[in-house]
Amino acid sequence: MTTSLQDGQSAAGRAAAQDSPLAAQVCGAAQGRGDARDLAPAPWLHARALLPPPDGTRGCAADRRKKKDLDVLEMPSIPNPFPELCCSPFTSVLSAGLFPKANSRKKQVIKVYSEDETSRALEVPSDITARDVCQLLILKNHYIDDHSWTLFEHLPHIGLERTMEDHELVIEVLSNWGMEEENKLYFRKNYAKYEFFKNPMYFFPEHMVSFATETNGEISPTQILQMFLSSSTYPEIHGFLHAKEQGKKSWKKIYFLLRRSGLYFSTKGTSKEPRHLQFFSEFGNSDIYVSLAGKKKHGAPTNYGFGFKPNKAGGPRDLKMLCAEEEQSRTCWVTAIRLLKYGMQLYQNYMHPYQGRSGCSSQSISPMRSISENSLVAMDFSGQKSRVIENPTEALSVAVEEGLAWRKKGCLRLATHGSPTASSQSSATNMAIHRSQPWFHHKISRDEAQRLIIQQGLVDGVFLVRDSQSNPKTFVLSMSHGQKIKHFQIIPVEDDGELFHTLDDGHTRFTDLIQLVEFYQLNKGVLPCKLKHYCARIAL
Repeated sequence: MTTSLQDGQSAAGRAAAQDSPLAAQVCGAAQGRGDARDLAPAPWLHARALLPPPDGTRGCAADRRKKKDLDVLEMPSIPNPFPELCCSPFTSVLSAGLFPKANSRKKQVIKVYSEDETSRALEVPSDITARDVCQLLILKNHYIDDHSWTLFEHLPHIGLERTMEDHELVIEVLSNWGMEEENKLYFRKNYAKYEFFKNPMYFFPEHMVSFATETNGEISPTQILQMFLSSSTYPEIHGFLHAKEQGKKSWKKIYFLLRRSGLYFSTKGTSKEPRHLQFFSEFGNSDIYVSLAGKKKHGAPTNYGFGFKPNKAGGPRDLKMLCAEEEQSRTCWVTAIRLLKYGMQLYQNYMHPYQGRSGCSSQSISPMRSISENSLVAMDFSGQKSRVIENPTEALSVAVEEGLAWRKKGCLRLATHGSPTASSQSSATNMAIHRSQPWFHHKISRDEAQRLIIQQGLVDGVFLVRDSQSNPKTFVLSMSHGQKIKHFQIIPVEDDGELFHTLDDGHTRFTDLIQLVEFYQLNKGVLPCKLKHYCARIAL
């Protein structure tokens, strides 16, 4: 009986294999594997076949089974009109599209935090990348994807943090954490993640870059970037850094040299001769981190620290800490090390942000906007005939004007709602309308504002608006330009009983902070550049 069942299964499997190549692969794999539960006979059939029947009923049972088998063979085969809706009982796969390979992967639960310390647990496959995790959080929280959302690895016990590259495997990074370490994954924006591909001139100062071979003429920052991505040539990054001596609390200022083979320091001044160079660290099996509290945690001479930590779990003794004199120098070192470590992979991440390894690829992710929204156009109905506004600049200005007009009507409606103190209510509304904006941060210090901007990237135009600590009635616009943070005081001006806000001593006045921000997003004015990206604290 057992033999006939197995023969029947083999025949059915061969019949299914002729109709579907995918079923043939599954059947073939099951026949060669002993643990294929869907393709093997049920265990109770084996047990039933092994039980010896009573002597008196053995002949009758055999005759009944033989007659039943003959009846089955004589029955005509009926073709299946819907083969795509069902499959052979001996195959466990309907189709490749209905059951993707991702379902068979092992899944784990990870926890991701936001800047306000709210968290969200995600069940993810073992080969999910950092970019895929960001994409999942973007879709679940309905955020706008501007390719700046980033996953950060935060190590609070040593005060370090690093940007996880889009192609890195998240579960592999988490497997290197120690059991007693309270490490976290943070989800926030980082506008400077790939800014060096757009504006390389801000990342590679001339006094820090040299070349191993002589070059004819000046080398542009774009050519320097191409050299980093090339495997044949490479630029050298050099300069003085403060290095923490191993096993000591003291720091020593040393001349360092970055090459493709690793980071070296000179034992004799600024000499680059091989006999004076000693190996400091390689970055193939190490990750580079930025220090969050270098002076407090490590006694660093400045706040611009960074360090190397091995990929595998290790203690503070394996950590190699360095410290730069300014933010531009630290950014240059960290960017160059990222380029030398990952090379063309970084450029592919920048050019193809949706190219992931797991199931969250570009084919399975819904677009940010629907087709109907993409087909919308700006219209002008002010004249006798409507027209399509084809100029993007005109369309943007019209949208801003319409928004301002709508806001003024709303404020006027609130002010004239049967109240004798209409003017005072209108002024109070204009004073408080900005509190709901994501770029406004209520009662944060100057240092906290600088920390937020640095965390989200020292890119030209990154900004936030906050309350002034020195003058309670004024506000401060904090923004980034030239990898430096600048602060501009927003002064209130009163005219004919109405209160306005200004940045240029009253030459340009605004009824509320929203109008001020929208104006400087379109016009440079007295600022060093336009306002582009706002710093916001999101909640998961």
